[in-house]
Amino acid sequence: MAVVITAENPNCLIVTGMPGAGKSTVTRLVAERLPRSARLDGDFVSRLVVGGRVGALGEPADEAARQVELCNRNLCSLANNFSDAGFTPVIDWVIPDRGQLDFFVSLLPARQVLFVVLAPGIEMCRHRNTLRDPRERFHFDGYEDLEAAMKRELGDIGWWFDTSALTPEETADRVIREAPGRARVCQ
Repeated sequence: MAVVITAENPNCLIVTGMPGAGKSTVTRLVAERLPRSARLDGDFVSRLVVGGRVGALGEPADEAARQVELCNRNLCSLANNFSDAGFTPVIDWVIPDRGQLDFFVSLLPARQVLFVVLAPGIEMCRHRNTLRDPRERFHFDGYEDLEAAMKRELGDIGWWFDTSALTPEETADRVIREAPGRARVCQ
């Protein structure tokens, strides 16, 4: 029998990808399918900063970087707390480079980190954005640069999962079944 994600193991699942890759939908579905899980949304955690908030690509750049690091620390603290309580943490967040992934791994030392990159392609990400409710659409023009950076920095890590021909439900089912064997990050 194949190993699957369950509440009985100390795995921490990180699902990343470009904007529009399906992270929010897939992580919600994965978390709903697990008996004990917590979905940790990086966008939500980053928006906990209200006064003085600077987005990840905002200015000044040093403050944006400081707030991204704070968000990453908070996501890892929540993941550790939920894991210690017997819940599988499922993190939804854009992790664009090796430095940020290494930072996550360093803050999750007692966990087996499973790293899944949803990679349906730039055009599919753009298309999915047009299907969103107008209030949930985002304006992002850095797809080519982000994809190139992610492939350069993270291309040999975890599971790069082309989901372009799958439904969100099929994607979530495969992540649960296959991530333990395909997405492990060596610590």
